[in-house]
Amino acid sequence: MKSFLKTAVTAVALGALPTFSLAGGNLVISSNQSDAAPAAAVADLVEKFKAANPDINVELNTIEHEAYKTAIRNFLVADTGPDIGFWFAGNRMAGFVNDGLFGDISSVWKNAGLESGMASTMPSITFGGKQYGLPYAYYQWGLYVRSDIMKANGISEFNTYDELLAACSSLSSKGVKGVTIGTKYLWTAAGWFDYLNMRTNGLDYHINLMLGKIKYTDEGVVNTMKNWKKALDAGCFIDNHQNYSWQEAQPALINGEAAMYLMGNFLVPNLPQETQDNLDYWQFPDINPGMDRGEDAPTDLIFMPANAQNKDNAKKFLEFVAQAENIEAIAGALKNLPPHKDAATVDDRFLKKGAKVLAASKTAQFYDRDTTPEMASAGMQGFQDFMLNPDDMMDILEEIEEERTRIFGAL
Repeated sequence: MKSFLKTAVTAVALGALPTFSLAGGNLVISSNQSDAAPAAAVADLVEKFKAANPDINVELNTIEHEAYKTAIRNFLVADTGPDIGFWFAGNRMAGFVNDGLFGDISSVWKNAGLESGMASTMPSITFGGKQYGLPYAYYQWGLYVRSDIMKANGISEFNTYDELLAACSSLSSKGVKGVTIGTKYLWTAAGWFDYLNMRTNGLDYHINLMLGKIKYTDEGVVNTMKNWKKALDAGCFIDNHQNYSWQEAQPALINGEAAMYLMGNFLVPNLPQETQDNLDYWQFPDINPGMDRGEDAPTDLIFMPANAQNKDNAKKFLEFVAQAENIEAIAGALKNLPPHKDAATVDDRFLKKGAKVLAASKTAQFYDRDTTPEMASAGMQGFQDFMLNPDDMMDILEEIEEERTRIFGAL
């Protein structure tokens, strides 16, 4: 299998475009699953496809996760691109679809019987009545907690935000941070905004904000930020988080320097087994008692770029992936939930708890998947700024609102 990491990072840095094989019995796949466990899962899936289709020459190029976010914007507008790409459902794909950069794969959905097999995720990849992506996994977000640290400090699972804040204060007095986080790439801060906003104002309010229908200076958003400031004042977060990626923030949890991480379930396979054994999953607690708990449940997908050179082979690969046993295998290897109704969830205690939580909840995708890329960029930068300078809250919200007005129009 060819490694594409160095090539991809260099291409992104230089503003150049990767080159892709052309025509014939070829299939070129560009994957963003660069961490060890996900990369192995994708490689296994590709090997299975190659074994079933020995006449197709398959090239798998793996691009580092953050670099991929730039690379995709290059290869989608090139004269030729890969035949298969990886991306995210919801608004993160909507702009590409609207610009004609994602290929229509409705025939894959029909041939594989996915209208019933993946009915729950079908709306998130359907635009204008056509399907443009194949979901292969979704997963819960929540608090991943070092239960051994909590037990040693007399802290049990909390149901209220005030109890979370009290836990942070108690841990901080003993030299342990409540929460690890790395905000270098901004989106992790958006996870905190999502949960605080859903718990402060409810899921419907949150989605309307994502759609540009509510001002960022609205009283509800101000209250969300005030609740966030309480966590900052309680010393919940590790220092210098702006210098760390989400992976670089993991050692604080592993080493016991922090007790919690608000993250998606993809965190778990990255951790040493000893850490996993001491880990638990807690649902983000209530701020307003009695309010329905909204949850982030992002959906990951595979798609065919509109500029793919080997579209027949791309659709053949998508139909192969769409088989319940293959969805089951890749989602299980990723420690994610399978979107296919006939695929079994791996026997994993984190996923079992997460599936139970999501079954009882209304869900969002995630901040940068539920709003437009432009709005997400402005909002997430503002959230990181706020975490570093919480006293500038209103100035930051006014700046974000200026961008909302520019993007969505005045209210």
